[in-house]
Amino acid sequence: MNLESPKVTVEKSAEYLYNALSNVSNFEKLMPENIAKFEVLGEDIFNFGLSGMPEIKLRLKEGIPYSKVILNAASDKLPFSLIASIDAISENSSAVKLDFEGDFNPMMAMLIKGPITKFIETLANNMPKL
Repeated sequence: MNLESPKVTVEKSAEYLYNALSNVSNFEKLMPENIAKFEVLGEDIFNFGLSGMPEIKLRLKEGIPYSKVILNAASDKLPFSLIASIDAISENSSAVKLDFEGDFNPMMAMLIKGPITKFIETLANNMPKL
C-alpha cells in the first residue's frame, strides 16, 4: 500500500529541513493535535500514539543529504516506511512530500488507509512548524 501527502512548500532551505527531519525529536512538532503520547527512545528512534490507535515506534533508517529522510517501523507487525522527499525550490524555500509505503493484507490496508492518509497530510501540513 502506497500513500502520499500533498507537496507542501516550506520557507526553509532543503539543508535545514533535512537536518530537522533527521532529528527524531522534531517529529513531535509535526504530530496531529490528537497525539496521546510522544517519546524519544534514542538518537534514532521514537514512539508515538494517537488517540484510538496503537502506539508506533519509528526508527530513522537512512538519509540522503538534503533530499530524503527515511523512517521505518521498528516492529515487524506493521512493516512500513515513511519517506520525506525534499526538493529545493530556492535558497530559502523547499517542497516536501511524504510517502507511506507498507506491506499489509487487503483487510488491514482498508482499515488503515483513511487514518494514515490523514496522518501523513497533517505531518506535511505541519512542516512550517519546524
